[in-house]
Order: sequence, then C-alpha cells, then structure tokens
Amino acid sequence: MAHGCALWSVKLFGCTVLCVESFGPGALWSDRISPTHIVQLYDRFEFLDKEDRGYLRPEDLGAIKALALNPIGDRIIEAFFSPGEDRMDFPSFVRILAHFRPSDQNRPRDPTQPEPINSRTSKLKFAFQLYDQDRDGKISRSELLEVLRLMLEMEVTQEQLESIADRAIQEADLDKDDAISFEEFKKSLEKVNIDHKMSIRFLSR
Repeated sequence: MAHGCALWSVKLFGCTVLCVESFGPGALWSDRISPTHIVQLYDRFEFLDKEDRGYLRPEDLGAIKALALNPIGDRIIEAFFSPGEDRMDFPSFVRILAHFRPSDQNRPRDPTQPEPINSRTSKLKFAFQLYDQDRDGKISRSELLEVLRLMLEMEVTQEQLESIADRAIQEADLDKDDAISFEEFKKSLEKVNIDHKMSIRFLSR
C-alpha cells in the first residue's frame, strides 16, 4: 500500500509557505472521516513513529524530506504542536491534519456550530502564525523580514528584502500601525483560492 505526504504551497508576501497533509490511497478528505481513512492515517502515524512511542515529536516530522529542506520547515513543524508541548498523540495528529483537507464550499454552515477546522479562516490562521512568532496578533516588519530572509537570503540583497517587506506592509496595513493584523492578512489574500490555488506534490516514504 503506497502512502505519503501531500505538500500544499501558497505564496504569501513573496514567500512560498508549505503545509503538510498526510494521505493514503484514495483518501479524500470530507467533513466525516471514514473508518478506512482513520486506519490509513494511523498507518502513516505509525510509520513516522519509528521508535514506537505512541506519539510524535518534532524530529519525527523533521524526517519528512520536504520539511527538512524547506527554509521555514522548523516553523511549520512548530505550528503543529501546542505551545510548550513537544508531543503529538494520534487524536492530535488527526485533528491537525484536518485543517488542511479541502473545505466544502457548497455545504451550508450551521451558525450555531463552531467554524469548521478546515475553513478558509482556519487555514489562513495557520499561515499567519508562521509569521507572527511572538503571538501578539500582528506581523511586524521585523517578523516579516525574518521570514523573507529565511526564504530568500541567497537570492536577494538585504536592501531588496527590506523593500519587499516595506511594500507588503504598506499594501496590507489598513490601520497604518506599521504591522499586519490577522484581519488585514485575511483581506490581503481575499482573492486567493486557498483550496485550489495551491500546488500539491506527493511524496513517497
């Protein structure tokens, strides 16, 4: 049985951000994960848990080649874990991966229920936290510069990096506080189809 990991990439402020989704043969995400899909996810979980501990640690996800090679791979992995935690059990594994399954835009949402974990807003919040490292709800110029530096250091000069950061903030910063709030981040990407404007690559074990 072939298994692997889907990498979703989307350009945000000049950076290509990767998000990881585990998959099994024919596994198509829906709001209801079938028993078959749960078995496939558990198989993937066990494969990553090479020491048979019953939980995953950041280094287990770091063994995924595409994450290990990605300049912000450490940030992506960190975002999979709760603050201060370095263990992920299987229920957490399933819940986290559920963020990245395609959302059903045609399915009516019950306003009395919490927002779906795979909604557009949830996906954008995941991407936002890759920039907002101090968790103050804003992307500062220095935080944006840090990500740009990680992604583009060998390709552009410091002056060019600063120009990209300044332009991004100028375009997105509606309240002129020299930072990008989540609502501003969300608005700046309102024309981006998060589900369908992502490139997907499938990786074998």
